[in-house]
Amino acid sequence: METYRDHHPEDVNHIAAVTGKPVEMGGIRGRLEATGRGVQYALQAFFRESQAPQDAGLKGKLGDQRIIIQGFGNVGSHAARFLHKNDHAKIVGIINIDGGIYDPNGLDVPAVDEYLRRSGTLEGYPGVRFERNGNVLLEEDCDILIPAALEGVIHRDNAHKIQAKLVVEAANGPCTFEGDRILQERGITVLPDVYVNAGGVIVSYFEWVRNLSHMRFGRMERRYDQSQGQHIVTAIEMLTNQSAPDWLRDAIVRGAEEIDLVRSGLDDTMCEAFREMHEVREVESNGQVLDYRTAAYLIALRKIIRARSDLKLI
Repeated sequence: METYRDHHPEDVNHIAAVTGKPVEMGGIRGRLEATGRGVQYALQAFFRESQAPQDAGLKGKLGDQRIIIQGFGNVGSHAARFLHKNDHAKIVGIINIDGGIYDPNGLDVPAVDEYLRRSGTLEGYPGVRFERNGNVLLEEDCDILIPAALEGVIHRDNAHKIQAKLVVEAANGPCTFEGDRILQERGITVLPDVYVNAGGVIVSYFEWVRNLSHMRFGRMERRYDQSQGQHIVTAIEMLTNQSAPDWLRDAIVRGAEEIDLVRSGLDDTMCEAFREMHEVREVESNGQVLDYRTAAYLIALRKIIRARSDLKLI
């Protein structure tokens, strides 16, 4: 950003040249967690569409699923924490660079995170099964497998051993072409990386828009929302002749912070993108339901074609 500014001092939008900046340098709150948060929102969108889990052979809600996460870096650790805390999903396995741990009863994700930060390794974490070759746990019993670190971890040699009913590609290219084909032939549903790990790019777009507008999100409407919320609380108290509890008053009166709007925008984007994929895979399949990856590529190619057509008209 500073180099661009030095070369283009006349550009008042120089701060928008780079995204992922620290908040104090024009960055946006929620960017660090965005990819992991996007994984959570992708799964929530998947389970909101009742037919999608049924097609994958999954029973119950997101909180009923047993999940293994490969990779406990920025993406995997955030996804694990959010799914554990907000959705009450059971994280039964975590695979890191030095090995993996598995507990069919579910892991205490904050405790695992604290142990890893303190010791630098998952080895020795009490009361669980430790595998030096963590990738063995990719083949362990679970409902959802989230590869969130390395490329090509599911391939022709292990794809036939995967027991998960749903593979959620939080890493870039975690399934090789051969591995993906085997999963599809076995009827295992795959949510593609081009969708699942887009959260970071989406919030980078929000940061770019924020930088171009030279105004933080919520600046215009926050005080208005607080005033409207206060009117609602006052109306409730007048109608009931009772004082509203402090927690309810705070929830209604509180105006949205920038982080609230970022998360709302990310959630909406992931939800709409999944809905579009789900519709396209059924409508455009000529009687044969498409896989989600093909549906995503079809949508993307149509957008490119439409953009090229629009440019020719200019």
